[in-house]
Amino acid sequence: MSIDDRTARAWLSATIEPAMPAVAALVAQVGAPDAVRALSSGRSVPGLRPVYDADPSATGRAVLSDAGATGMRWVCPGEPEWPTALDDLASAGDLHRRGGVPYGLWVRGERDLATLTKQVVAVVGARASTSYGDDVAGDLGAGLGDAGVCVVSGAAYGIDAAAHRGVLAVGGGTVAVLACGADVVYPRGHEGLLAWCTSNGAVVSEAAPGAAPTKIRFLARNRLIAGLSRAVVVVEASWRSGSLTTLKWGELLSRACLGVPGPVTSEASTGVHLALREHRAELVTNAAEVRDALAPLGAAPVDGVGAVGLGRTRVTDRLDPRELEVLEALPAGAAGLTAEQLSARTRLPVAAVRHSLTSLAARSLAACGPQGWRLAPRRA
Repeated sequence: MSIDDRTARAWLSATIEPAMPAVAALVAQVGAPDAVRALSSGRSVPGLRPVYDADPSATGRAVLSDAGATGMRWVCPGEPEWPTALDDLASAGDLHRRGGVPYGLWVRGERDLATLTKQVVAVVGARASTSYGDDVAGDLGAGLGDAGVCVVSGAAYGIDAAAHRGVLAVGGGTVAVLACGADVVYPRGHEGLLAWCTSNGAVVSEAAPGAAPTKIRFLARNRLIAGLSRAVVVVEASWRSGSLTTLKWGELLSRACLGVPGPVTSEASTGVHLALREHRAELVTNAAEVRDALAPLGAAPVDGVGAVGLGRTRVTDRLDPRELEVLEALPAGAAGLTAEQLSARTRLPVAAVRHSLTSLAARSLAACGPQGWRLAPRRA
């Protein structure tokens, strides 16, 4: 029996449940074609009932043909469009009896998947989200999109949808990873959102075309969201939220694990707060702090991350204490003060005041007029 790698992987997707560790290990050991030859002949592997297919090549080709007719394409490991970050799943172990590199990805959307996923952050959270969580997720998506970062999530109700909409609203790229076939609209209420994701990014799944969503496929899907990303951000999650599984996959894959705190009285944030308290996630509050968490060690802080992590960095944050004291002593009106008068106000030596005034003027914070020194008009 002859079968090529792409067709063999399509057969695996159509015939074998995604993310079975024993099957993934077999494919890694002998390659997809030999794995298919063994499995289609009834070879027993842990967790899998025997499968018999006299012509797996024909089955695989039929799946590829049917998917192509609906506008989907099949992207396999080693191909130019393959997101190489997913290869890290080979050594990440398993969780909830799921793991391993996917056999391939079914993709909808015209953008090249490898290019789209060069810099990716996952934003996930509760389906039963609060308005606070939706606002935060939307702001994170928009802020990351503005910075050229692709946002990946699961297209579910709640936080996932808010994150997708946030990045799409600013024209950024996004990837929706589904627990069903990439051609299946789930949830049904997100037909428009999934179409929007397809137009401005990609909708992907390792499940075969037409596959229905199941609990185990959601658990398998979460590892792909983490695997594609450089960081996993959980906005809202209760004690037993599936989003915490995505965060755990982030830990196993050595991704940056981040959490957004919620109100201490909010049930929707109890899981996030536990992860923060146990130091399994780093606290972030905005997109700039997420980007800062991804910056290489020793790099300058990302614009928007202040000394205490609130708001944008101000010019005055870079002033030394003497310059700041002189700046605060400057009048805002037309009447200015001399260096001597400022020295009397601040009790600093005149020479130190003059040096500070020169530095403040160079930063466009102070101006010298006919009546003396004052705040620069913009500063005033």
